[in-house]
Amino acid sequence: MFLGFIQIHILHHAKEHPVYGAWMLEELQEHGYEISAGTLYPIFHNMEKDGLLEKEERLVDGKIRKYYSATRKGDVILDKARAQAYELFKEIKD
Repeated sequence: MFLGFIQIHILHHAKEHPVYGAWMLEELQEHGYEISAGTLYPIFHNMEKDGLLEKEERLVDGKIRKYYSATRKGDVILDKARAQAYELFKEIKD
């Protein structure tokens, strides 16, 4: 379940704008997720392999930085996850 929440969080931000690892780690930590880069990057790679994210490499300060954006499939999955999360919240809120 924890992994699913992280993936939803990644898709949410990757739909808004391209994200990269260090930024995403900070964002997740602000929301109480205690994960390392060694956990995050395999999640990015699996989500890319599953067609949920697409990667773009950019040169930043002389280094290659990998940015991830949500694909159309990722958008659809995010919309479904939001609807399911909403239904779950309605049921457990009381």
